[in-house]
Amino acid sequence: MTVPASTANLGSGFDTLGMALALYDTVDVEVVDGRAGTARVQVLGQGSGAVPIDESHLVVRMLHRALAESGATAPALRVRCHNTIPHSRGLGSSAAAIIAGITAGYTLAGVVSPDGPLPGEALFGQQTDSPGCAASALQLAASHEGHADNVAASLHGGLVIAWNEGERFRAARLEPHGNIRPVALVPQVESATHTTRGLLPDSVPHGDAVFAASRCALAVHALTGNPDLLAEATGDRLHQDYREPAWPETIALVRKLRAAGIAAAVSGAGPTVLAFPPDGELPTGIEHAGFEALRLPVDRTGVRVDRTS
Repeated sequence: MTVPASTANLGSGFDTLGMALALYDTVDVEVVDGRAGTARVQVLGQGSGAVPIDESHLVVRMLHRALAESGATAPALRVRCHNTIPHSRGLGSSAAAIIAGITAGYTLAGVVSPDGPLPGEALFGQQTDSPGCAASALQLAASHEGHADNVAASLHGGLVIAWNEGERFRAARLEPHGNIRPVALVPQVESATHTTRGLLPDSVPHGDAVFAASRCALAVHALTGNPDLLAEATGDRLHQDYREPAWPETIALVRKLRAAGIAAAVSGAGPTVLAFPPDGELPTGIEHAGFEALRLPVDRTGVRVDRTS
């Protein structure tokens, strides 16, 4: 199966807006002879040598949870992960692993039965009362992640609006405008989401809350209907400035891009910067030493499964 990267927040849409990006992790799962519940994991690319290669690997843990939810027993497995999504950079690497594991678990349990390559929207049914549907996949993923924006984007592709009602997570998918051409500026340093969340205040001024609400609503319109408004729509007063002590270079680059008229925001918890230059190319003269610029089109399909892979 193939799972896209994701970006979240998109300015003031904190824990609310997410979008899938065309950068992918590929996971192959094979049932093998061996003790039930065991797994041998091979990791190529990002995370190689730094993540577990047994049952404690995130893909396997989520696969086991999906099997258990479906009433199925975990067999012995061989799992091969070819990762291109940078880890701990704000591009949804953990969300991609979570969605890969859940999708594989539902497939092994027989509650998802693709005959060939199928995108997330077609892969999962829409019933809300059985394992294997989109709602149960999102609930399982977001319950582990703590929020639904990244996992919903990797699940469905496109642009997502995520929310929760108590402990119940929900998401709605929207189709991004065809002229949206994101550029991710990715540094070498890694982030820890729990650390950067610890920098956020318990409350914000009422004026900042109003600013965030207006910009989040505007971002939905800009991303789906009028990209010319993205520079205004990606403004933020909820979280980015509070994270500056952790990522001063990231915040400085966001400000530099915005001063040049380029819509820009911190991707997720950082330290990657997401920019939306109108033609998909950063203007000359914008110095971004220490950040690799990656042109990443919007992924519009979400997780894909191919039984022959």
